[in-house]
Amino acid sequence: MEYKIEDLTTEEAAYIGEKINEIVPREVDAEVEEFVLKVENENGDIIGGCIAEAYEYHWSRMFLDTLWVDERYRHHGIGSMIIREVERIAREKGCRVVTLGTASYMARPFYEKHGYTVFTTLKKPNGYISYSLVKYLDKGTPEYVPANNSGTRFKVSLGNDDEADVIENGIQTYSEAYEPEYESVDYCRKLADKDGRFFAGVIADVDKGAYAFVHALFVEEPLRRQGLGTYFLQEVEKLAKENGASMILTNAGDWNVDFFRKNGYLLRGELKDVPEGHNCYELYKMV
Repeated sequence: MEYKIEDLTTEEAAYIGEKINEIVPREVDAEVEEFVLKVENENGDIIGGCIAEAYEYHWSRMFLDTLWVDERYRHHGIGSMIIREVERIAREKGCRVVTLGTASYMARPFYEKHGYTVFTTLKKPNGYISYSLVKYLDKGTPEYVPANNSGTRFKVSLGNDDEADVIENGIQTYSEAYEPEYESVDYCRKLADKDGRFFAGVIADVDKGAYAFVHALFVEEPLRRQGLGTYFLQEVEKLAKENGASMILTNAGDWNVDFFRKNGYLLRGELKDVPEGHNCYELYKMV
């Protein structure tokens, strides 16, 4: 078929997400709800909080995206208080697991005290290591109680978007001392027929000098198994090389992992029985 390569529109990017949800097993269908938790001091200043995403229904997974405590209030049990509230909300929403990411200069031991275990590691160009951790809430892990619980005089409550910005700025300021800010290059392309009709697309990006990440890849059913998905992966590889990235990362489930393996991707980590009855994988390919 004659085709042309064009930039994805916002609507087509959303369409890719919808179609991917249709491809995965029916019991994996999910909706995502983001929420913010905040902790304020006596003056109403935000001294800690988190941003998390609940993958509702059959995913039954909570992703703890960001957790931050002001340096002046650390080691007072505030982080533990936030973790407990996240897990309470996760259980309330029927989530079986909580997953999160951290780095070697951050709080891996803190999370491990709370029953989280590492399922993926990645050494970064700057020498630091990033970790993905998981806690299965139905395993009956004993609750960790910090020695200093003086922070419990403050309360955890729901926050808004503006307060989420404060939390994100807090963790970003902390991370800047360890992590360089990479310049990112987006690669959001589609294949269209001569009339401009979409039939395949990819959403990816490259952090210059670091990594590329394939976020989503979709080919319409009549045109699968003709090398179009592989073509897009190769294009991302070219872009990664051009921008000094040595590795491409992606995620897959047991319903589509074979496609990436056939294209040279290797297993980096496995999240077992998430969603229930299935496994999810983190994959990589050196370029």
